[in-house]
Amino acid sequence: MGRAFEYRKARKLKRWGNMARVFTRVGKEISIAVKEGGPDPENNPRLRAIIQTAKRENMPKENVERAIKNAMGKDQKDYKMMNYEGYAPHGIAVFVETATDNTTRTVANVRAVFNKFGGSLGVSGSVDFMFKHNSVFTIAKKDDMSIEDLILELIDLGVEEEYEEDEEEVTIYAEFQSFNAIQTYLEENGFEIKSSEFTRIPMDEKDLEGDDRAEVEKMIERLEEDEDVQAVYSTLKPSDEDEDEE
Repeated sequence: MGRAFEYRKARKLKRWGNMARVFTRVGKEISIAVKEGGPDPENNPRLRAIIQTAKRENMPKENVERAIKNAMGKDQKDYKMMNYEGYAPHGIAVFVETATDNTTRTVANVRAVFNKFGGSLGVSGSVDFMFKHNSVFTIAKKDDMSIEDLILELIDLGVEEEYEEDEEEVTIYAEFQSFNAIQTYLEENGFEIKSSEFTRIPMDEKDLEGDDRAEVEKMIERLEEDEDVQAVYSTLKPSDEDEDEE
């Protein structure tokens, strides 16, 4: 297990700590997936993946079904995925993913948070290169399964050698663009996919302490509270308390 795993592990509780917020964000992802590929999970790989993640996050089945049904309605909001990039105080790069039906509102809200905390909202591409965009799959272990052999099988599809495992599950990391190919391979070979998602891992991290850290953490928290924001990634190194919390 390497740095990608440690970073993702340290930020998971903060990212998914509010259950109601989780359901709202997953619901938006379902809506976007249905709009793009239809309401039938069997014919919509992205929707199938989101439903797997919804189960992982204990989202009730009726909530998932309602989100799919609502996405087909004429009055359903048309969400768009929009990303915003910039810097928090003290040179911390911040990448914000949103799903919004009103880009004017969303960019105004995001810019207001950056300005309030002394940061600066940049142009597209200004910090994207500082993060590695990954696909992440968590699968149930099979009897007599060799994770090393599985990784070797999947390397040509874009899976990285880094992975994490426990007695029941294995989580593997892959290139962003390899998501569909890896999902297809896992399904066709009888692996139970517990969850699948995209994440951004910082290529390098910066440590802050005291008031400086608190200032950046407060800014990130304020961004995450916005209803349009799906995820916030930064180059702030997780604190020892974050890691201990896991």
